[in-house]
Amino acid sequence: MKKANKLVGITLVSALMIACSTNPITGRKSLQLANNQEISAMALQQYRQALSQSKVVKGTSQAKSVNNVGVRIKNAANNYYKSIGRQADLVGYQWEFNLLDDKQINAWCMPGGKVAVYSGILPITRNDTGLAVVMGHEISHALAGHGNERISQAMVAEYGGAILGSTISNGQMASVFQQVYPLGAQVTLLKYGRSQELEADEMGLYLMAMAGYDPREAQPFWQRMEASSTGNRPPEFLSTHPNPGTRRADLEKHLPKALQYYRAAGGK
Repeated sequence: MKKANKLVGITLVSALMIACSTNPITGRKSLQLANNQEISAMALQQYRQALSQSKVVKGTSQAKSVNNVGVRIKNAANNYYKSIGRQADLVGYQWEFNLLDDKQINAWCMPGGKVAVYSGILPITRNDTGLAVVMGHEISHALAGHGNERISQAMVAEYGGAILGSTISNGQMASVFQQVYPLGAQVTLLKYGRSQELEADEMGLYLMAMAGYDPREAQPFWQRMEASSTGNRPPEFLSTHPNPGTRRADLEKHLPKALQYYRAAGGK
């Protein structure tokens, strides 16, 4: 019995190791067991529901900025992944960039590339470069597979070894997805772990630089964001993020590499 248990344990560990994904930009490894196509399909349904419950802004200069910045960052990511032979990672992403008329200071990106920016954050972004800090961060959550990682963690916690035999039903998968991305208006309250937020900071810094936006503007943006807190309650966008000191130190550490990307993109 002990030998059998040991073999099961070895099999589980081996399977989990195979399911580890390496981020080609940051080098961080994460467990991603879930099917990305299934996740994207469920994310699209949630995204459509969120848009139907919101006022989507179209045709304004601000809406155009959201789309233009998003497209530039998406194209920069495509070019980078292609340059390292990892373009297959991006198959299945169907990008959308929408501005929502809402006073909340927030933005988010669903798996598969569905992005929403709330108008309430625009006074803090101030310009396209500030917007690139926000959108680079949120797009990084999707590109890094943070949704898959969170779903995989929930799957292992809830179903254990059953996931190795592909015995998770569509209903069970949908249940796990809804735990990670709650239904309805709560879809805007996407919660990621601290390590994921720090990775999105780093990756977002590089992506905005690759897209030609000055990464030195990231620190001032986060300072403005912190200053927008009312009392002891931070904006929703900061609710699960690392403390300001940790973020500042990390951004400073990654800035030299980001500047290399920026100058390669034609910046000074």
